Amino acid sequence: MQTIVVFSGAGMSAESGIKTFRDGDGLWENHRIEDVATPEAWVRNKEMVLEFYNQRRRQVIQAEPNRGHELVAQLEKHFRVLVITQNIDDLHERAGSSDVLHLHGEIRLSRSCLDDEIYPVLGTELVLGDLCPKGGQLRPHVVWFGEEVPMMTTALQRAAEADVFLTIGSSLSVYPAAGLIHQSPIDSKQFLIDPNNQLDVPDRVSFINEKAEKGMEKFYELLNIPIAG
Repeated sequence: MQTIVVFSGAGMSAESGIKTFRDGDGLWENHRIEDVATPEAWVRNKEMVLEFYNQRRRQVIQAEPNRGHELVAQLEKHFRVLVITQNIDDLHERAGSSDVLHLHGEIRLSRSCLDDEIYPVLGTELVLGDLCPKGGQLRPHVVWFGEEVPMMTTALQRAAEADVFLTIGSSLSVYPAAGLIHQSPIDSKQFLIDPNNQLDVPDRVSFINEKAEKGMEKFYELLNIPIAG
């Protein structure tokens, strides 16, 4: 069975109402990234950072997977599918994808500042005083700008297994994740679904200049795969 590696970015979830900071003025929900998504921001103002991610968590919980997520999940009827996502939401899983690697963490999880142990967030709120069993403050389980990406090695290994490497809705501007598009085998097929056709990608990449939902439908057509439902 052939392996499709799906690499998804913010554009994958945009049609579910999950906003991306890289649109427009570069602000993320009216916040500067430096104020809410860096280790320095956490040191300066833990309460602000926690509330910012509480808002993100509420947004994710209220959102629903879109048709693009569902079509990624349906690929498992025909292929071995490995999903690598830059997104911190759980929409791929809720759409039915069974093997999802979150490069930048998961908003519905937290981790301890003491030892990086991971815990579920019960409900939508994570506040000052929420501690791990050892007494460490819990923080969102997300990779902030300036932090290492712990799952990068595993992602590189996945990319190397691709017979088909499909990128969906990534600006290909956040490294090291953006480099994954260069890591699939030289004889693999590569596709990129994104309305921006000015992205810097290898010549062998076939563009599908659409948003995620319509782009996935065209991807099925190109591979001559029937769409269920």
